[in-house]
Amino acid sequence: MKIIGIGNAIVDVICKVNEKFIIKNNLTKGTMKLIFDKNEFENLLSNLKIEKTVSGGSVANSIVGLSQLGNEVGFIGKISDDDLGKKYEEGLKDEGVEFFYLKKKEKLPTGTCLILVTPDSERTMCTFLGTAGQINENDINLEVIKKSEITFLEGYLWDEGEPKKAFDKAIDYSNKVAMSLSDQFCVDRHKPHFLDLVRKRLDIIFSNESEITSLIDAKNFNEVIAFAKEIKKLIVITRGENGAISIFGDQIKETGIKNNLKILDLTGAGDLFASGYLHGIINNLSQEECLNKGTELSSKIIQQVGARF
Repeated sequence: MKIIGIGNAIVDVICKVNEKFIIKNNLTKGTMKLIFDKNEFENLLSNLKIEKTVSGGSVANSIVGLSQLGNEVGFIGKISDDDLGKKYEEGLKDEGVEFFYLKKKEKLPTGTCLILVTPDSERTMCTFLGTAGQINENDINLEVIKKSEITFLEGYLWDEGEPKKAFDKAIDYSNKVAMSLSDQFCVDRHKPHFLDLVRKRLDIIFSNESEITSLIDAKNFNEVIAFAKEIKKLIVITRGENGAISIFGDQIKETGIKNNLKILDLTGAGDLFASGYLHGIINNLSQEECLNKGTELSSKIIQQVGARF
């Protein structure tokens, strides 16, 4: 196994909305809100037209992208033995991803993420984690982790209690660990823990500029570069219109964005960037080639609706 992903097993439900819907429901555009009340989630969804449903979750999207590039990959995520859980498992298997979780009837249903796409192509997410957020150390397949070159984790998964134990166990037995910081709100909620992970336990960190800036309370991007040089970990940062950059010690590589794109939906841009970059890593490509492959995939995915090709 080249890469095993561990993340929230979430069924993505994609809907198009206008700006008024975002404001009316007190949502912050471009971020992810966790919803803990199933009724609140169902009320939010009740008046919307569903465009598409996909077996999603941030790391799962990246793992599918890696599979589509011909890599041997797998995924661990907690689902329930319900209709959405069955669709989730089937969706991954159809994409050539090995799913290492034996589903059973859980107290909570399979997790769902409502992805609201506004006319400017920005996406705002409302996530009801369901049983995905109950992942624990017993759900982690150690044999698969030990045999994988890289374990890829998402910041969304990290939470105090059982998910943290699962996270720690996976890291302890991994050959190399990559992690996405996932979301600025996620970083802000868990800043001391994420900073400790980045400094001491991770090998590869994926982030956008706002996430890494928030993590270290940087005043400008030069401080981010100085931090990355100091800790000597591979940090890969997407910077919107400024392209992307990878920093590993004194090695700094940059790539620009692709122009004249017809952007439809930014969902999955970061996930597929990670797919392209990790594809480069496990196939021994140069840092420039890794960045270019990530940019190529993220540029393609934002020209369609949803996070899957």
